[in-house]
Amino acid sequence: MIVSILLANPRSGSLCHALARVAMDTCRDLGHEVRFHDLQAEEFNPVLDERELQERVPSDPLLQQHCREIREADAILVVHPNWWGQPPAILKGWVDRVLRSGVAYEFLEGDEGQGVPRGLLKAKVAIVLNTSDTPLERERAVFGDPLEALWGRCILPYCGVARMVRHTYGVVVNSTNEERAAWLEHAKTLVRGSLAN
Repeated sequence: MIVSILLANPRSGSLCHALARVAMDTCRDLGHEVRFHDLQAEEFNPVLDERELQERVPSDPLLQQHCREIREADAILVVHPNWWGQPPAILKGWVDRVLRSGVAYEFLEGDEGQGVPRGLLKAKVAIVLNTSDTPLERERAVFGDPLEALWGRCILPYCGVARMVRHTYGVVVNSTNEERAAWLEHAKTLVRGSLAN
């Protein structure tokens, strides 16, 4: 199985980085091929310009690699913090630029974009690991958990990914080393259970 792992957090020592490492190690322990991208370290350009919007096949070699790898992935794993109920801008830009028409979805013949697209990704499961400084109860009661809607109803189903497994770890800002260690163990178990053959 090919697992595409995306990390979006500018802080190199963050819990997100630790979660991504655990996820990567767990995938490899299961015998899966991992394609890992730290978007910040790669300096992925999140800006979609008009020229690129018109291109059927992007001319940027790094973007071509991302498009190819996401189409080949059997599973997708995304790690990012909850910032204002959204992923960091670099990951939103990745979605805009990589999960594009002809790569992640297509409209049926005669449909000019107003209908329901057909997802093209072969990945049938996506794991989304988030970190947050907002207690989960407040996130749900006050904000309605916008990341659940974004990944679980807007992005992944649109691209043909049938199942999402998501977990939020927090509150991070005042967490202890023991809590973080327990969260990493939880992530390992979650990834193993979601991707075991």
